[in-house]
Amino acid sequence: MEKTITVPSGYVLSLLQQVKKQGYDLSELLSELGIDPSEIEMRTEFSAVKFGQLYQRIMWTSQDESFGMLSGGRVPNGTFRMMCHAIIHCLTLERAIWRCSSFYEICRGTKVKPSLVRKGRFAKISFAPVSTVPEAEVKNLMENQIASEIRTGLSMWHHFISWLIGTRLDLKAAYFNFPQPDDAYHYETLFQSEIKFDQHDNAIVFPARYLDYPIVQNDETLRGFLQTAPYQLIVMVDNDQTLTSQVVALLGKDFSRELPGAEDVAFKLNMSVSTLRRRLADEDSSYQKIKDECRKKAAINYMDSPQLSINDVAALMGFDEPSAFFRSFKKWTGMTPGEYRKSETYGQKYALGSVN
Repeated sequence: MEKTITVPSGYVLSLLQQVKKQGYDLSELLSELGIDPSEIEMRTEFSAVKFGQLYQRIMWTSQDESFGMLSGGRVPNGTFRMMCHAIIHCLTLERAIWRCSSFYEICRGTKVKPSLVRKGRFAKISFAPVSTVPEAEVKNLMENQIASEIRTGLSMWHHFISWLIGTRLDLKAAYFNFPQPDDAYHYETLFQSEIKFDQHDNAIVFPARYLDYPIVQNDETLRGFLQTAPYQLIVMVDNDQTLTSQVVALLGKDFSRELPGAEDVAFKLNMSVSTLRRRLADEDSSYQKIKDECRKKAAINYMDSPQLSINDVAALMGFDEPSAFFRSFKKWTGMTPGEYRKSETYGQKYALGSVN
């Protein structure tokens, strides 16, 4: 059985604790999604697809799109979608972030917005109050915010930016204003950068050159992205320091775009193509093998989401023609998409709730 893309079960427990505090029926919520509470309590990891669906259901039930994230208020459902439409045609990442910040100035509910500072070789994204909210109020909000909400907020912005430019945004550091938590190792896995706690700000710092990168997404890829949101914003990366894992991280989770070639990946890893190929061979792998495996894993994770039609999955995987996706999926799995969804493997996964 294929390994499922996961998030730590602690993420799920933290989210559900907040749901319970708000007075919602936890057992009913889990039952609607076919999740047995013991799945969460007994496992160290939880399906990212299932977690995404849980998030969607909670936001719909609470009618608060920012539930479990940093906002300072209730944000109407649909806000994120409209923000995406407002920035998707920006020419560069820097322009998109500035427009995003302006958007949150006029939307209802939120008290904070992303704040961008570009200085020399590096840039920083943190949270700032919207113009109608006193700075002292937001400072107090930050000091009393649940650590998991700050972590989730920064992580989602990191993943969203990476999606916009079609490549992983390599971070120099991630800063947090709270003491080091017991699960600090998850922060290192999630951000893959230097992590500092007890800082004066919550922020991610990255090379400023990324701000000049073009926005590679469009209306069509945005449709697929929103259909599965927040899946691509919460997926974890493996805590693995091999070259194979680094290549996987650079490929990302968005397969609706054209994947970079071996030359591009080698350049980002500061090595020649021949060195990349030799070192991957030492790990009994190759660039093509990694690409195929990543696409196969992504296709199966999408196929395990019953709310997505096979044509939807084909589009999310970057195929213009569903027939081409059918051929590739059969090559990867030995089954056509239709046969897969009728198979015992799919039925067991759906019944157990390990994936969707």
